[in-house]
Amino acid sequence: MTGTGEGDGGTSSAAAKPRTVPTELAALAMGVTQATIRKWASRGKLTRHGGPRRAEYDLDELFALARGSETE
Repeated sequence: MTGTGEGDGGTSSAAAKPRTVPTELAALAMGVTQATIRKWASRGKLTRHGGPRRAEYDLDELFALARGSETE
């Protein structure tokens, strides 16, 4: 039974699948418009996840961006 628990709870699974939210929620969390979220993604400030019709953004990236803007 050595194979059942290996890899569970490790950081590699969290890194492989980020916790994401749709554009609308990302904008609400950051206090900006959806257009601003899209602009940040196009400029490389955020990584866009999801398919062609459903953009999603990583919560950890959003939090890091928010922390960075607080210190500026």
